[in-house]
Amino acid sequence: MRCPFCGNIDTQVKDSRPAEDHVSIRRRRFCPACSGRFTTYERVQLRDLVVIKSNGRREDFDRDKLERSIRIAMQKRPVEPERIDQMISGLVRRLESMGETDIPSKQIGEIVMEALARIDTVAYVRFASVYKNFQAADDFDKFVSELRPPNATPADK
Repeated sequence: MRCPFCGNIDTQVKDSRPAEDHVSIRRRRFCPACSGRFTTYERVQLRDLVVIKSNGRREDFDRDKLERSIRIAMQKRPVEPERIDQMISGLVRRLESMGETDIPSKQIGEIVMEALARIDTVAYVRFASVYKNFQAADDFDKFVSELRPPNATPADK
């Protein structure tokens, strides 16, 4: 592992233990060249996933990108960070266990929206607004009206 401070490629692991989520290993490392200390996390990756974008472009699946977009949708929502971490790990496991290495971005978006809908409706709508590329207030109104029970009106809340 390369030292993030000096670039030395010969770093030493000083301590390893399971991370709080129990799906990764936390390693404390030491660089003998600059005496820097840093932490790395190691996760099991069942297979290399490739995301097929709507324009046909292919790119490697990036767990961090998925996590960032979910955390943005969940910002300032009353959901524990551990629950978000568990959801993200579950989503990645689900994608890896689908049996396919090439996954359309549309399918990933649908899976994320399904998970968010179960946890927090506001985060679900936030994510959907970006995923479905809402352009006007009418787009929001139409989407939210589909979430409401058939006889409910906005004043019922």
